[in-house]
Amino acid sequence: MEIKPILGVIGGSGLYEIPGLKDVQQIEPETPFGKPSAPITVGLFANRPVAFLARHGIGHFIAPSEVNYRANIYALKALGVEQVIGISACGSLREDFIPGDIVIPDQLFDFTGQRKRTFFEDGLVAHVSVAEPYCSALSFQLFQAVKATGARIHRGGAYITIQGPRFSTRAESNVYRGWGMDIIGMTNAPEAFLAREAELCYAVMAHVTDYDVWHVSEQPVTVEMVVRILQQNTAIANQAVRHLARDLNLSRPCTCGRSLADAIITRPEAISAEAKERLALLIGKYMK
Repeated sequence: MEIKPILGVIGGSGLYEIPGLKDVQQIEPETPFGKPSAPITVGLFANRPVAFLARHGIGHFIAPSEVNYRANIYALKALGVEQVIGISACGSLREDFIPGDIVIPDQLFDFTGQRKRTFFEDGLVAHVSVAEPYCSALSFQLFQAVKATGARIHRGGAYITIQGPRFSTRAESNVYRGWGMDIIGMTNAPEAFLAREAELCYAVMAHVTDYDVWHVSEQPVTVEMVVRILQQNTAIANQAVRHLARDLNLSRPCTCGRSLADAIITRPEAISAEAKERLALLIGKYMK
């Protein structure tokens, strides 16, 4: 690996590449957790090295509940990435978040099941703090980058992640609204939590594609509706990533890079050699 990417981009539905990357190379990493969703593309964007990974695979053949989130985050970490943005489609649970808008959420509700949510198991336990699940510093930079495109954007909001792959029933959608959720999608959890365990900064650019199914005066969400809005927003996403890569603060004025400092509860002498080797990339600096 000749260059260390300063930014990792995880593309969601409808975004399977970053047009305009220069000096591109494809990397197919192996991780202790299996293979990531797709080969990682590394290249120069705004003259700065960026890594791109298609969350659902090239051509979108991996369902939200089947994504190997651990391998994806681990692979980006192994490349030297320290800051990651996820690009996701979402439904709106608010009247004022309209299709075509972009939201930079600041809270996350995990309503999924049967997903691997942590790197820490099989003999090594850590409890990370996720009261603020998104990096506030990176989220602000991402907000500024999207705002510079002229897109209609909202800063803040609670993103509820559901299991999928089906869309919500109207009863479910109204319950989520009653809980105070603002947008709904299928992929932010456990991606955000794993990024925190890997001590990466993580923020999300959520593209509102529909009103879920709660809005009785609007058509219920369909795949066609989602894809149409995402195609309209592709240029915005591309331009925003370019702005972010160009202006990204590499000093990381946050605590994400020290998330594990007080999180590992297993005593060092009780950690097996196998566990130490498997998670060396994440815990090595704390095991000296």
